[in-house]
Amino acid sequence: MDATRLVDWSPLLHMMLNGLLLALGPLSWVWLRHRGAPTARRMQQLTLLTLFLTFDLVLFGAFTRLTDSGLGCPDWPGCYGHASPVGAQAAITEAQSQMPTGPVTHEKAWIEMIHRYLAAAVGVLILTQALFVAWRAWQARRGKNDDGLASQTPATGVWWPWVTLFWVCLQGAFGAWTVTLKLFPAIVTLHLLGGLVLLVLLARQVAAQRLVSGESMAVAMPVGLRWVSMGAALLLLVQILLGGWVSTNYAVLACSTFPQCQGSWWPVMDFEQGFSLWRHLGLTTDGRPIDFEALTAIHYTHRLMAYLVLVALGALAWCWKRQGLQVQGRWLNGLLLWQWLTGLSNVLLDWPLLSAVAHTGGAAALLLCLSWTLFITRTSRAVTIPSTLTRPLA
Repeated sequence: MDATRLVDWSPLLHMMLNGLLLALGPLSWVWLRHRGAPTARRMQQLTLLTLFLTFDLVLFGAFTRLTDSGLGCPDWPGCYGHASPVGAQAAITEAQSQMPTGPVTHEKAWIEMIHRYLAAAVGVLILTQALFVAWRAWQARRGKNDDGLASQTPATGVWWPWVTLFWVCLQGAFGAWTVTLKLFPAIVTLHLLGGLVLLVLLARQVAAQRLVSGESMAVAMPVGLRWVSMGAALLLLVQILLGGWVSTNYAVLACSTFPQCQGSWWPVMDFEQGFSLWRHLGLTTDGRPIDFEALTAIHYTHRLMAYLVLVALGALAWCWKRQGLQVQGRWLNGLLLWQWLTGLSNVLLDWPLLSAVAHTGGAAALLLCLSWTLFITRTSRAVTIPSTLTRPLA
């Protein structure tokens, strides 16, 4: 394949078939395990399973990035014009012989392609949910569903699964740009953000399905606390973006001591260079190699922000417990401790792979904890659910 040909659509059909074959596993499992359940119940379980698999996909994406496998196959959507590294063995071997520790090796190629296969499978699962919602809406217009009763609007609403489908397609585009733009830091960070937003969209649907089916009941939350919780979620999202910026710029080891950085409470830093967003990896906006002071600024900003987030979310957990959300408060405290320990180990143990992946997983879990709590709570003026909505959908 021509080395300048970054996009090669020839293996697209095979890639789609691989995603479909992988998706058949969870689809069959849900169908068989809940074959006697109403259709909506099976769909609820599929959405929950898709949420779990998407979380795994975010972790594997972090693993792909941290093992420097993002360019293991330097074209998209396949690998040197093939649907798998098997057909690209000769090209991979040649690239590896020229740069044995470079971005293209057989191991890295497989890691990158497995990530793409998993992403395609998640896309198929989300497409299935969107088509199901369209089918339910068509049944609603006919005035019946699969048990002969008057059909109700799907628990998640008609548009949420389609919004999720649109978002996963956009996420796929960012995955392609990650490769074609050679790990452009801003694109890689936005790709991480897209994965987290996808988790939130799926969590919203699962929460709505559980509320409507009667498996969960809406919990009262004062208006003020609800606004504070939303503000905390936004604060956490900013911190996650800062963490993604640290990772994509490989700035984790710019400060290898704690609590000080390079033996100082305020080391020499170049914020302008460090936070110039539109630039290539390892370079400044004018093409020069990025200075160490810029990497220090990236790292230390994330660390200082972590102190603020720790205090804010710790206080929020205490407020939740006082309002009867003991389980959510304990989860929030536990995840904060997890993030603190994994973040500290990244610094003191020279960025071990397991700890780095666990730190990304903890960030995603924290965002899910905050989002889920907001989804299952209502202001104090809306504590109960009408009885007509607590009956499971057929």
